[in-house]
Amino acid sequence: MKRFLFLLIAPLSLFAQTTNEKHLKNLKQLTFGGDNAEAYFSPNGKFLTFQSNNAKWGLKCDQIFNLDIKKASKDSTYKPKNISNLEGRTTCSYYLPGNKEILFASTHLSSKDCPPVPESKGKYLWAIYESFDIFVADVNGKIKKQLTTNKGYDAEATVSPKGDKIVFTSTRSGDLELWMMNIDGTNQIQITNELGYDGGAFFSPDGKKISVSRISS
Repeated sequence: MKRFLFLLIAPLSLFAQTTNEKHLKNLKQLTFGGDNAEAYFSPNGKFLTFQSNNAKWGLKCDQIFNLDIKKASKDSTYKPKNISNLEGRTTCSYYLPGNKEILFASTHLSSKDCPPVPESKGKYLWAIYESFDIFVADVNGKIKKQLTTNKGYDAEATVSPKGDKIVFTSTRSGDLELWMMNIDGTNQIQITNELGYDGGAFFSPDGKKISVSRISS
């Protein structure tokens, strides 16, 4: 199944009218081809960062892109700016404050090739690659910093609206737990400790609380 990105905008788009959509209005398709997911707005609301494996862009597995919403909404052939270095597999991108930097997880330090995909037997399966680490790149695609260096899966990072903290998922303690760090990668501390998956975390608008997806063992 192909995954595409859509955006709710005004005025009512031709796409929404012609598909007879009854539950959503102002719907606009932004990507065409490949699997496109994990899309998040820039702080100024003008861009989206997301991951794609669009073969038309020469991709063999997910890479990170910075999409200009205005351009993408007007041109179905528009190709957004690549942010990752097209090596390894990437996931879970998110803007840092200021609209000029994007963090994401990547396996490229382990291998330039895409890691093997586990057999899913027709079901959705998210691979927990131990080679995932979290990096920061500017909007031109230059990697500026590596935020995690511990052995194990480090990914699923999101940024506090206050711009001071990052929450992410890691296996470094032996289980899929939530960790917190300062915006510069310092002071990494574990904040959950129950057996099972803790991940997909997001900060509340005031940055004081965190929502989490939990799957107990």
